[in-house]
Amino acid sequence: MTEQDNPAGLRARLVAAGVELLTLEGVHALTLREIARQAGVSHGAPRRHFATHAELLAAIARHGFDDLAGTLGLRGAGAHETTAVHGPAEARARLERLARGYLAFAADRPGMFELMFRHDVLEGSGAELRRTSLPLFDALTRLVALVHPPTGDGDPSPTTAAAALWANLHGLAQLRAWGSLALTTGTDALDPVLRATLDAHLGQAPR
Repeated sequence: MTEQDNPAGLRARLVAAGVELLTLEGVHALTLREIARQAGVSHGAPRRHFATHAELLAAIARHGFDDLAGTLGLRGAGAHETTAVHGPAEARARLERLARGYLAFAADRPGMFELMFRHDVLEGSGAELRRTSLPLFDALTRLVALVHPPTGDGDPSPTTAAAALWANLHGLAQLRAWGSLALTTGTDALDPVLRATLDAHLGQAPR
């Protein structure tokens, strides 16, 4: 089979090659030439199947968001999993599981985690990436709204509160990856910092 015989198959092959490169060597390795070499095709093949380098990188990042959704139990739009939650206590427990899953994904797949949120790298990648990533944030927002609904007395909206929580979790993941968290806290234990983060954004949980 030639490179032109099965365009969909070759696109998938290029994405799989990019995912493997990302795991082995990190974001810096994701040049068109290296991805083509890893896929075993000519260096011009990616340009025939992806209009831009950013489009190919976005396809690789979508693979990461799909995997993250599976890890968090939010496969698909995520709506069914969150509408089934009853009450603030259950929603908070679900949020804690999501937070731990998010931090575990970041630790286990640092290259993919970096690429997924590098919108300077993925700029111009179009709506497909948003359709994959935004439902995860929407699920987080719905859970935050169940735990800590705004009272109308100056409380942030659920979207703002969810964004603040996500930013805090992402910062924890990044600081841990850099070794900065252990340097400042004097320990590799993440659990106390995670609990403090959740308490700060959701109110203190019963102990």
